[in-house]
Amino acid sequence: MAEGTWAERSRRIEAATPSDRDRWIDALRALAILGVVLGHWLVTAWYGEPGGGVRITSPLAHLEGLTPLSWVLQTLALFFFAGGYAAARSLRSAAGVPARLGRLLRPAVVPVLVWAGLALGAALRGVPGGTIRSLLLPAAGPLWFLAVFAALNALTPALARIRPAVLAACAFAVVLCVDLLRFSGTGPGWPMWVNLGAGWLVPYALGIHRARGGLVARRTALLLLVGGMTGAVSLVTWFGYPVSMVGVTGARVSNLSPPTLAAVCFGLAQVGAALLARGPLERLTRRPRVWAAVVTVNLGAMTVFLWHQAVPTVAVLAALRFGVVPGLLGVPDGLSWLLCRLGWIVVFAAVFSAVLAVRLRGR
Repeated sequence: MAEGTWAERSRRIEAATPSDRDRWIDALRALAILGVVLGHWLVTAWYGEPGGGVRITSPLAHLEGLTPLSWVLQTLALFFFAGGYAAARSLRSAAGVPARLGRLLRPAVVPVLVWAGLALGAALRGVPGGTIRSLLLPAAGPLWFLAVFAALNALTPALARIRPAVLAACAFAVVLCVDLLRFSGTGPGWPMWVNLGAGWLVPYALGIHRARGGLVARRTALLLLVGGMTGAVSLVTWFGYPVSMVGVTGARVSNLSPPTLAAVCFGLAQVGAALLARGPLERLTRRPRVWAAVVTVNLGAMTVFLWHQAVPTVAVLAALRFGVVPGLLGVPDGLSWLLCRLGWIVVFAAVFSAVLAVRLRGR
């Protein structure tokens, strides 16, 4: 976009923004989206098998030095916190929750049809199921998040009748109890999936709490940050929880599938950090060009979330005929792979940004 055009767009967006807009929430959502996208593009890798099949893996399974990045790029708690805040605020409008659900679910129709159609077509052509799963699961993966997020949005009117602090504490207690049962090895495995709702309800409820005027004291934010981080580090260090805050292919336990107590504690720390960053984010987003960038990311938030994994997937499909392609199709087991993947991320970003610019033109 030309400099003059962007400056003009920035002024137009700034002029159209209500004075009481909670800009820091929009900034949090934009940061969360960017963290998820970069994280997925970095830790999703494929390699070819001798028989011509394709398998998915993660560089975190081969390059342990990348694990700390999972503590930087795993930003889902921020998304749920911002979502709870926005949903609670939407209860004041006439459209309310139904309008939010429509905005969430309508963009998902096309990707559901596309990935289901591709999977069916590949199966009819005799492509092995493992290859289909490896190629399409990362692209279709964001749909699980949307299902949980939409369910919490639909329940917001009921959730808002409960004191948010109590709601968050109860959800945290459920995660704790489920983990005790899950890791004791004495019960069935299915109760762990309760955490898929309870785990993300914790930051979502805190978002509702903030929308209703709570969580304003700095000491509360510090307590969430320090307490949450202490809990996460303690669980990882002394209680056998995975160090990575994202799933690692082949690992026996994932902190995200479903969320564990470690992931929830880490989410509390993220919420605390977000509350402490409110002032700086508000000041930063008062700059028209920064605010225009935040608004642009938010306008395409669902498009970005639902389609970002399609870019590396298409690239891998195009690369299959060439065998090993450094950083794209090959075992991610060395520094050379990482350097090549960083180059590919630049390519992914350029292609996806161009497509998104066309998609958002005129909005």
